[in-house]
Amino acid sequence: MIGVGVVAIVLILLAVWFSKSRKRDLDKVFEEREQLREREEQDEERRRADEAAKAVKESTTVEPTETSSKRPAEERSDTSESAGSDKTAEVSTFDGEPAGTGPSTASADQFEETEGSTVSEDSEVAAPQPAAEESKADESAPETQPESTPRPAPSAQPESKTEQPAQPVPAPQPVTPQPAQPTPEPTAPKSEAPEKVVSRLTRLKEKLAKSSNPFGKALFNILTKDNLSESDWEDVEDTLLLADVGAEASGQLVDDLRTDARVTGKATPDEVRAALKEKLLDLVGRDMDRRLNADKPGANRPSVIIMVGVNGTGKTTTAGKLARLFVSEDKKVVMGAADTFRAAAADQLETWGARVNVPVVRSDKDGADPASVAFEASAKAKEMNADVLIIDTAGRLQNKSNLMDELGKIRRVTEKNLPVDEVLLVLDATTGQNGMTQAKVFAEAIGITGVVLSKLDGSAKGGIVISVQKELGVPVKLVGLGEGPDDLAPFTPESFVDGILA
Repeated sequence: MIGVGVVAIVLILLAVWFSKSRKRDLDKVFEEREQLREREEQDEERRRADEAAKAVKESTTVEPTETSSKRPAEERSDTSESAGSDKTAEVSTFDGEPAGTGPSTASADQFEETEGSTVSEDSEVAAPQPAAEESKADESAPETQPESTPRPAPSAQPESKTEQPAQPVPAPQPVTPQPAQPTPEPTAPKSEAPEKVVSRLTRLKEKLAKSSNPFGKALFNILTKDNLSESDWEDVEDTLLLADVGAEASGQLVDDLRTDARVTGKATPDEVRAALKEKLLDLVGRDMDRRLNADKPGANRPSVIIMVGVNGTGKTTTAGKLARLFVSEDKKVVMGAADTFRAAAADQLETWGARVNVPVVRSDKDGADPASVAFEASAKAKEMNADVLIIDTAGRLQNKSNLMDELGKIRRVTEKNLPVDEVLLVLDATTGQNGMTQAKVFAEAIGITGVVLSKLDGSAKGGIVISVQKELGVPVKLVGLGEGPDDLAPFTPESFVDGILA
């Protein structure tokens, strides 16, 4: 128990010591804070006192100049008064006499006596004659010293002059660049001259030769072997199938090439290339009429073209490029934005039209009836006596029967104003045989008259040209070769075959 009591006492003592030390520390901290606060207050008071003294000093800087100018006059007046008090009355009257009348002898003697007394008192005064000089000095002194007083006045004048340069600021200078801004806006669309058809055909061949299409090269590499085995002929057929030529067309081409090989025997590479070119031209259809109906003699005016296809094939872009193609042939074109489901379709078509000054008929209401837009576009083209009317329609899947029926309605409503001369199906060349299914459904719904193959330059499936024509009996009339505004050209079998065999 004693040990427990001792421990308790020790703990109590420790607690008391700790609390006292803690209190001392807190008191020390509070004291330091109080001292710091007092120092800050003293510094603040000093700063305020310095500012007040500085302000007083600045306000009194002008006074010394005035007092300095007054002191010499006051001192001279004091000296003159003291001198006058010491001199006699005769001296004061002598000073007051006018020039030319001298004083009396007695007054002169007295003046000499007073002069001697003044010389002893002040070394600056000398002889009776300097009395006049003294008066002159008194008169000249206030004249020279006041000149020092107006000197601060000129120093204030340059300050007012420094503010004057802000006056010559010409306001009409920034107006000059404004008339230059509106001038390029109307000229920008007119400056775009579409490329002519001849140069487009040349670029068609060049782009096909530079594309990643291995169709013709693979066939040429196989057929130039010395001895063609059965596996080689199978490779030829596989190459044709991979190029989406189609099973029927591929079998026909392989049979024709085998027959030629048996008849001619071993042939040179040039002979093989010539034979392959002839077979491909026969499959592509060199004798098909690929002209647009608007280009045919005696075509209707305006000639109406309806663009159809599934989503994402590039119908709107193709419609804009087709308008440029007609403008390059000096035809007057009108476009109708009947794709009222896609929000940016009408704006996109207007952009294409503005670049070649082609008017676009559209509806400002989203989801408007596309048939009514087509009807208004046909009426506008008829009123303007245009050469061609191009109607862009919304993309739709071939398995949506209600949307496919809508295409038929667009055609029927348009024909109330103008006959429809052309229905172009826009196919993506990269879709392969799926494009064949699309083409068949669209042909049944609206009756297509031609095919536009887009994205042909980047496709390895150029054989779709052959399969589409063979299955539908409809020619490929136009091909898209890139994203440029003039990358749409009429399809020619010779350029196509030369490009894939290059």
